[in-house]
Amino acid sequence: MNEVVLEARLVKKSFRSPDGSEIGVLRGANLSMKKGSSVSLTGESGAGKTTFLNILAGMESATSGEVLWNGKSITGLSNSAQAKLRGKFMGFVFQNYCLIPELNAVQNVELASRIAGKFDSEAMKRARELLSSVGLKNRMGHLPSQLSGGEKQRVAIARALVNLPSVVLADEPTGNLDENTARGVMDMLLRLCSDTGASLLLITHNPDFAARTDVKVRLSNGLAEEI
Repeated sequence: MNEVVLEARLVKKSFRSPDGSEIGVLRGANLSMKKGSSVSLTGESGAGKTTFLNILAGMESATSGEVLWNGKSITGLSNSAQAKLRGKFMGFVFQNYCLIPELNAVQNVELASRIAGKFDSEAMKRARELLSSVGLKNRMGHLPSQLSGGEKQRVAIARALVNLPSVVLADEPTGNLDENTARGVMDMLLRLCSDTGASLLLITHNPDFAARTDVKVRLSNGLAEEI
């Protein structure tokens, strides 16, 4: 049986509206990701997909419920303890790239290793190998302002994988890209996660991309259901 690397148990999340009433976004959502698997998370805008992802990443607290990384609960851990674990356990790809404008491509990738306290000669070598594998061998010294949208996202993918994470969380990674570029970026993301053994949680509105993952989950009415 495959090892479960990321799990959510009965996660609830509520917010207070300006009039003081409580709005329930997540109403007991469950999710279980096996090692090396890919999972797509779809749902209408406002369904709570990004909120759920942030809770899974430990970057937002649930109202109730539990999140486990590699079988160990992170619920109740301090922010600093979660952050220390997160840097080695997870990689992230965001819709708006989140690159540091003053750093060139390879420096942006290396930054993830520096933050995780894993920066050494092997990390430097891996950063260059990953950029080469996403077709940016000749663009490593370029700043984000000198790169296209597709190239920026490929840098972000390399950055997400440089620490050899167990899980990659990708929140609408092709949302700012044209159709052809988006398809190429998605090909790279799926291939590299597979090659490195990282599990992938993909939030997407694109049904074709969602269909390419091993497991398809839809978030609706505050619950996550496999489809």
